[in-house]
Amino acid sequence: MKLSRHVTLAVATASCVLALAACKPIDKDAAAEGDKKAAEADNKDGKDGALKIPGLATEKQQVSYMIGMDIGKSLKPMKDELDLATLERAIKDTFADKKPLLTDEQAMQVMQGFAQKMQAKQQEEMAKKQAEMEAQGKKNVEEGAKFLADNGKKPGVQTTASGLQYQVITEGKGPKPKADQTVKVHYTGTLLDGTKFDSSHDRNEPAQFMLNAVVPGWTEALQLMPVGSKYKLWIPSKLGYGEQGTPGGPIPPNATLVFEVELLEIVKQ
Repeated sequence: MKLSRHVTLAVATASCVLALAACKPIDKDAAAEGDKKAAEADNKDGKDGALKIPGLATEKQQVSYMIGMDIGKSLKPMKDELDLATLERAIKDTFADKKPLLTDEQAMQVMQGFAQKMQAKQQEEMAKKQAEMEAQGKKNVEEGAKFLADNGKKPGVQTTASGLQYQVITEGKGPKPKADQTVKVHYTGTLLDGTKFDSSHDRNEPAQFMLNAVVPGWTEALQLMPVGSKYKLWIPSKLGYGEQGTPGGPIPPNATLVFEVELLEIVKQ
C-alpha cells in the first residue's frame, strides 16, 4: 500500500468533476442530447434540479456527499492510521486559506515516513498470509495422501502411474479424445470435504475446452474416456492446482480435487 496512491484517489473525484464540467459537445447532436438531459434534470423533484434523495435535498449536498464517499473509500484501507477530526481540520484550514500547521518540507517528511510504515505493515501481512498458506498446504498434502491411499483400495477405483484415480460410472461407446482436441463436458468439482467449487450443471451449460489447456489431471483422465462416458475422478494436487491453489479463489493450496465428469462430445474443428 503506497500513500501516494490513496492521496491521488482522494482528489480524483473532484478533478474528474471539474474536467467534465469543462468539456463541451463537439457537434450539434451531442449538444442537443446535452440540452435534453439538462431539461430532464430541471424536472427533477429535488431542489435546484437535484435528484430527490432523502437527507440530500440540494445539488450541492449531493455533490459534496458523492465526493466524500469517494474520498472515504480511497482512505478506508488506512482508516486505523487516521484521525478524522484532524483530517477535517486540515480541510477546513485549506478552504479558509489559513496558514497550515505543516510546512511543505514537513509534509513531505511525514508522507515519506508514513509510506515506509505502511509498506512495512503490508509486507508483514503478506508474510503472515504466506505462512498460513504454507501451513494449510502442508495439512492438505497429508490429508490428501491419506485419502488417496485409502480410496485406491476401494472396489472399482483405478490408480494410474501419475497418481490419478478414477472410477467408471458409465462407459461410453464413442472415440477417446486426444490431448490436442477440444471436448465438451458436464462436470461438478468438489473438495475432499464435499465443498462444491465449480459446476457446469449449475450454469446449465456444458464446458468446452482443449484438453492440453487444462490441469494435467483432466488432460490425462479425459483421454481415458470414450465419448458418452461418465467418470468420477480424484486428482492429486500435483495434477491439479498445486501449491498455489487458486489465490483468492475457492481451491486451497495442495488440495486434492474430486470431479464427476461426463464427456459429451469431441468438438470438430
